[in-house]
Amino acid sequence: MPTTKHPHGNTRRDFLRTAALASALIPAGLRAEGADAHIDVLLDEPGAVIAPEIYSHFVENLGGVIYDGIWVGEGSRVPNVNGLRKELIDALRKVKPGTIRWPGGCFADQYDWRDGVGPRKDRPTRTNFWLEALEWAPGAKRNGPQGYDPNEVGTIEFARFCKLAGGQPYIAANLRSLPAQEMWRWVEYCNAPAGATTLARQRASGGEPGPLGVRFWGVGNESWGCGGNFAPEDYAIEFRRYATWIPDYGVHLALIGSGPNDNNVDWTRRFFAKMGPGGPANMWGWAMHHYAWNASGGRTANWVEGKRDAVKFDHEQYYEILRDADAMESMIGAHWAVMGETDRRHRVKLVVDEWGAWYAPGTEPFPEALLGQQNTMRDAVLAGLTLDTFNRHAEKVAMANVAQLVNCLQSLFLAHEDKFCLTPTYHVFDLYAAHQGARSVRMVTGAADVRYTRNGAAAQMRGLNGSASMIGKQLTLTVTNPSLDRAQDTEIALRGGAARSVTAVSLAPADAHAHNTFADPRAVEPKQSSVPAKGSTIAYRFPPASVTKLAIELG
Repeated sequence: MPTTKHPHGNTRRDFLRTAALASALIPAGLRAEGADAHIDVLLDEPGAVIAPEIYSHFVENLGGVIYDGIWVGEGSRVPNVNGLRKELIDALRKVKPGTIRWPGGCFADQYDWRDGVGPRKDRPTRTNFWLEALEWAPGAKRNGPQGYDPNEVGTIEFARFCKLAGGQPYIAANLRSLPAQEMWRWVEYCNAPAGATTLARQRASGGEPGPLGVRFWGVGNESWGCGGNFAPEDYAIEFRRYATWIPDYGVHLALIGSGPNDNNVDWTRRFFAKMGPGGPANMWGWAMHHYAWNASGGRTANWVEGKRDAVKFDHEQYYEILRDADAMESMIGAHWAVMGETDRRHRVKLVVDEWGAWYAPGTEPFPEALLGQQNTMRDAVLAGLTLDTFNRHAEKVAMANVAQLVNCLQSLFLAHEDKFCLTPTYHVFDLYAAHQGARSVRMVTGAADVRYTRNGAAAQMRGLNGSASMIGKQLTLTVTNPSLDRAQDTEIALRGGAARSVTAVSLAPADAHAHNTFADPRAVEPKQSSVPAKGSTIAYRFPPASVTKLAIELG
């Protein structure tokens, strides 16, 4: 039978070795009868610390993300803090956002930061990058802020949002259509000491006399596409020009290069080769983007075509998008290896600052929510398996930003006027928040592959997927079971420790199509239960199409 093994393979031989290891770790008399799968948590093999920035987010002036999603205005009847939606802020703070990326995305490639400073009444209105996008829903009104940006939300409003939500700002600078000096000046506006420069005084006139302390800066966005259609060698030259001699103002700037789309290792190799031995001296991160979309029979080269419905999916479509998302692991390994060809010490880390599911239009929460889509239990499983991948590769991945925060793609929130709800993806981030700042622990999983049919032929994807981390005596184990119809009775062995208590929190509605709406905002919610433990052995049944956290207090 095809099997899955983490983290080093998925062959029959690997599974047998894993099963043997599991059996060896569990004392005689404590082996569970009829277990379908085994998980071994090797407490004496710690890995890297899981950066809180892996649990980061992305907001772009796209459809209903900024206006109506985050920004309702100071005079709105919707509860707000200085114009920012209070209910969203409160819920986001709970999941401890690492960073929040803004203003894009492709919107960043035409954004002039000076349009968003000064008194709001004096700010110019500009045509939004997304005005003529092909995915607008019928009846969408584009004559408002979704089509013509009033610039009510600028740098200070964004920085306040980050502070209120408990995250760090991550600003993507415009490399395509503004000169390098404007990035330099934007850093000065944000970080220069109070009263030190004209731009610092301008910041103070907006209500923020002290520095904003913006550490994370993207040097362009998708420079292989909407960010300029550069060749990697040409972008490398631009990166050097934009990133040279930027003052720190006491903030150790983390500059992030515009890396590859999906598995385009050629872009990565040619950029780093152009930079020369040792890699870019002043680069902190290398951004990679990967969206999973439901294109059974293969992805089309046209990013507008080939996508399927967010809610109406069959077995094949369910598994195919998960399999596409699960390619993240191989992409991380491939790009990391190529980066190491010149950056042998791996000073530069991977930043996956756009990831998530992308479906066809048709399930928008309201017409103006361009690229808005419903969020089902399938998306929760996708989020769980992706976050587990990042956790397992914590030594490589320094930041990851799910796309996007509200009303767009794989959102945590849906918000429109006075209506608001959490999505299943939000609940996954809530379950996984315990991993932030914890040290990853090696976890070996042996489970049968999930088998299904793709275009009439046999196909498979790995079964149980998960990650483990530890702070002090608190062990967190998160696991996704992608199977639509099979629960996994699992024997969990703790090597090097014993469980004093175990609490399970599981997201597992009976139907994988289940989702939350404004009318029914609690259709998908996690449920908690206690789990019996026998020393170093835990038995747990992972429900079909589920995401589960086991909080284990070690004795």
